[in-house]
Amino acid sequence: MKSLFCLLLMLAINAAYAETVGCVTTSWKLIGANHKICVDAFADPKIPGVTCHVSQARTGGISGSLGLAQDPAQFSLSCRQTGAIQLPSNLPEDEEVFSEGTSLLFKETRVMRLWDKAHNTLVYLAISRKLIDGAPANSISTVPLMPWGNAQVLDQR
Repeated sequence: MKSLFCLLLMLAINAAYAETVGCVTTSWKLIGANHKICVDAFADPKIPGVTCHVSQARTGGISGSLGLAQDPAQFSLSCRQTGAIQLPSNLPEDEEVFSEGTSLLFKETRVMRLWDKAHNTLVYLAISRKLIDGAPANSISTVPLMPWGNAQVLDQR
């Protein structure tokens, strides 16, 4: 029971972390919410100046309205430089920057940040994770480190 509470608390925290930009109905449902695609925006928590947008399919109907439906692993990711970028000195080679549950317990969409030092590029990879058997669904976006205005990119690594 305690682990279920912790999981629900983590999902609530992550949901507050992303800002919903908007949703578009893809299929009308007579009873319950419509099926839709929603776009959320989030900033990389360790890299100011990078904003990502992720679109995800959301299941409607009665089960979707009650939060019991398992959303399909259908999503897209786009990340861009939106300000001056300064890499922290302790930036890991890969790190989770966003997570959102897509079913009540066992499925989530995660966005991982990878550092491609050879090409001076941040790589963001969205994956669908099922705790039971995994899922191959993924999407990728890259942010090459570029000067912003008069500011130069600072790599403190």
